[in-house]
Amino acid sequence: MIHDIQLAKYRRDGFIVVPDVLRGEELSALRQVIGELVDGAAAVDCHTDVYDLEPSHSREQPRVRRIKTPHKVHPAFDRIVKKPEVIDILRALLGPDIRLHGSKLNMKSAQYGSPVEWHQDWAFYPHTNDDILAIGVMLDDMTLENGPLMVVPGSHVGPICNHHGEGGFFCGAIDPEDITGEIEHAVPLVGKAGSMSFHHVRTLHGSALNTSDRPRNLLLYEVAAADAWPLVRFTTVEEFNSRMLAGNPTLTPRLTPVPVRMPFPPAPRQGSIYENQATATRTYFKKAAA
Repeated sequence: MIHDIQLAKYRRDGFIVVPDVLRGEELSALRQVIGELVDGAAAVDCHTDVYDLEPSHSREQPRVRRIKTPHKVHPAFDRIVKKPEVIDILRALLGPDIRLHGSKLNMKSAQYGSPVEWHQDWAFYPHTNDDILAIGVMLDDMTLENGPLMVVPGSHVGPICNHHGEGGFFCGAIDPEDITGEIEHAVPLVGKAGSMSFHHVRTLHGSALNTSDRPRNLLLYEVAAADAWPLVRFTTVEEFNSRMLAGNPTLTPRLTPVPVRMPFPPAPRQGSIYENQATATRTYFKKAAA
């Protein structure tokens, strides 16, 4: 699914976009599932283990900004990350032995879909090595107007930025004044529905408010080399190994000299990156009116 030029670009820039990984019928099936899940949010008033809700959510007008761990919510999402075409790309980028770290479905409805402030995924879940990436499955056409993922080329080999706010608590967002030069060089990951982006775990990225009249749904999977062991939030070896996507697990973590800042003390607001970032005092992206 990818060739040497794309592999070299990933190594150099920290991201690539691969078009046409999903077919039309797969996209239609996923959109139907998403529609049913959004309809189900009419039964809740606050965040749950499945739903992260927009500030303007109500039962009369359900508004969802994230489905949490969708691969556990519906088998359709579990199947996508296990597609042979996807596994081939992951093996080219990470090696033969790969493990699923997690998943989420970030949903940006027309005119109000919430932004995500600048951050590095690595700040949330540092490991013993950084052979880790995120897949962004474009379920809708991604354009400049509907809040696509913005990434900073080459930032994956740079420092780990400060993701802590006032009082020294982790907030999952970088003060934009600390990265003004980097933001100037950010590029959008745009593409047709069915395309997939792959960005390194240390790549600086964020996304703006959806100002278009179309939805923007981005299905995200975090995938790691099997010998990358987490430094925080470890469960059990049995659960850890149950997330293998290809190859074999190992009890020998690979240690590499990568920069790490631990996400402690934890964010005062838990549940999602949106909640974590709600405590940030300086932000970059415009938000929708409540």
